[in-house]
Amino acid sequence: MHTSTLTSKGQVTIPADVRKRLGLHPGDPVAFIVEGSEVRLVRRESRIEAAFGICKPATSLSVEDMEQVILGRAGA
Repeated sequence: MHTSTLTSKGQVTIPADVRKRLGLHPGDPVAFIVEGSEVRLVRRESRIEAAFGICKPATSLSVEDMEQVILGRAGA
């Protein structure tokens, strides 16, 4: 069990190993889930992270093919 102390401003420090396990970095959003007399801290995903991977491409292109498409659309 990890412990921390509540400051007079209502702040607590998340222990380093908990931050590491959750992949938390300064500025990352977190959420608090209250369940009865307990509170869970969870890493909140940004909208971009939450949407990552939901769109699957119909085909895949090589880097060279992508460059050709870009050049073609640029009129080069």
